[in-house]
Amino acid sequence: MSACDKTLTSPIQPSFAFKPDSVETPNVQDLIIKLGLQKHPEGGYFVETDRDPLRIHNPFQLGDIIPQSSQLTNGQDNDSTRSASTTIYYLLTPANPRGVFHRNKGRTIHTLHRGRGRYVIIHADEMQNGGKARIETFVVGHNIQRGERLQWLVEGGKYKASFLLPDAEATEDSEGLLISETVVPGFEFSDHDFMVADTLPGMVTVEQGNELSWLLRAGG
Repeated sequence: MSACDKTLTSPIQPSFAFKPDSVETPNVQDLIIKLGLQKHPEGGYFVETDRDPLRIHNPFQLGDIIPQSSQLTNGQDNDSTRSASTTIYYLLTPANPRGVFHRNKGRTIHTLHRGRGRYVIIHADEMQNGGKARIETFVVGHNIQRGERLQWLVEGGKYKASFLLPDAEATEDSEGLLISETVVPGFEFSDHDFMVADTLPGMVTVEQGNELSWLLRAGG
């Protein structure tokens, strides 16, 4: 049984081995080329497809009254504005099958295009009085009848990780998980950080931390 999700009969674990130096299959390589994707520091591949030319007030600068996502710091932010939104394609593949724990200040709307995957959300922004964070997990895919999601929202301040699942249950193959992500306000790396290894034990139980440690960034 999973220590993170009591509805799961086994622990959260990878379906595909992480092989960053492996060559992608011809079909995946063709998709990467046609979409113009590049390696993402979180894992997988991405390309920015839209950056709204509309500039809006940056709600994350110090002094603004905003959610706990404002506690995220990644260097000094001197930009008084943000793009209203940004959108990317994001792809996980059998050779690059995971996106490690990270968080953004802005909210992110995800839309599925193809494939299946599991998301793990640690609600760090909800922690109070030294308690542990709530953990949420769900599968994204096209089998709506089994509860798989076509769209999902992750608010700012929450840690998010994802990993690839086979295209169908009881099988072992996948052509990749392809989604779009729209960030509001628009994404900037100063609004983003990775979870470091010594952060996880303070947010979850020992059993949960052991189960999720493989979703941490290497050397983080």
